[in-house]
Amino acid sequence: MEFGLSLLPDTGPQERSGQEYYANLLEICRQADRLGYEYVKMTEHYLRPYGGYCPSPLAFLTAVSTVTRRVRLMTGGIQASFHHPVQLAAQTAQADAISGGRLDVGFARAFLPYEFEAFGVDLDSSQERFRHTVRAVLRLWTEPSVSEDTPYFSYRDATSYPPPAQRPHPPVWAAALVTRSSFEWIGDMGLNLLISSPPRTDDLAVTRELMDVYRQRFAAGAGDGRRPKVAVSVPLLLAESDEDAREEGRTLLRRHWSRFSEAAASWQNRTSPAYEGYQAAVTKKFGNAVGDAELESTAVFGSPDRAVERIRAIQEALGPEVLLWQIDFGQQSLKSMERTLTLFADQVRPRLAES
Repeated sequence: MEFGLSLLPDTGPQERSGQEYYANLLEICRQADRLGYEYVKMTEHYLRPYGGYCPSPLAFLTAVSTVTRRVRLMTGGIQASFHHPVQLAAQTAQADAISGGRLDVGFARAFLPYEFEAFGVDLDSSQERFRHTVRAVLRLWTEPSVSEDTPYFSYRDATSYPPPAQRPHPPVWAAALVTRSSFEWIGDMGLNLLISSPPRTDDLAVTRELMDVYRQRFAAGAGDGRRPKVAVSVPLLLAESDEDAREEGRTLLRRHWSRFSEAAASWQNRTSPAYEGYQAAVTKKFGNAVGDAELESTAVFGSPDRAVERIRAIQEALGPEVLLWQIDFGQQSLKSMERTLTLFADQVRPRLAES
């Protein structure tokens, strides 16, 4: 298995300035590079404390590339529904060039109604728009002259500059949450799969079924010998004792889910045929009404010994190729993130490699 960091801001100016937040994360990325982690992933959101401190994953990851040497840089993902494909193709290729060919491009459809409203993008047609955009970016990366005529964008004889450093293009991922057709489409396209929200215990069987659908569709369509690759993001907090880690982790994760709930509230009294099951999924209460056991079922909290057990259970239940540790949840301190990062690298990962 490969391991990396999954960064998702849940802070605002009342807790931490942008300068402090980015400085802390750049230091964490330096350490992750030194400690042998494979990925650093950053997502894209706007307007609220949930995610709003990273409106541009590419800008952040380009900065990361200047303070690291080997770790791969993953967008997790670019919200393709809000961008023009010519813009995306050129800007991702630029970041790939600056990083020396270390970029992985993850796309997401976006799912928060207030973001669609702010950009003037129709929520109901977002799935079709997203798919048109991703296909167009792939063409712009690989074809010398591209013409498109869609309901969402149109251009003729476009040549994208600069070309990506990686040929034919950077590895491509797409995010899915609960919509079966999304898992099917990602597999049909031969893309890697991002599961950006860890399933709760009662959802594990459903998530595994959707992952199996993705792998089956990938195998049926891929003719170049590539294998499907799944990455799951999971909150991680480690300490010397289980009690300390679990107490701190529960407090911080409740704070994170409180910020998510503020954002997800925009789904109240909203439905969309493009987001089958989303209203129920994203408005589940993750705050103080949730018991400790249910809360911890979405995370790994504990000592190194407990972490090894929990991670092996996740491997058995879901079988992902990559685990991306969310370590910045709950507006935690640099010291707390550094402790988790180091304990995992020094005391957990070597034992996982033995099994």
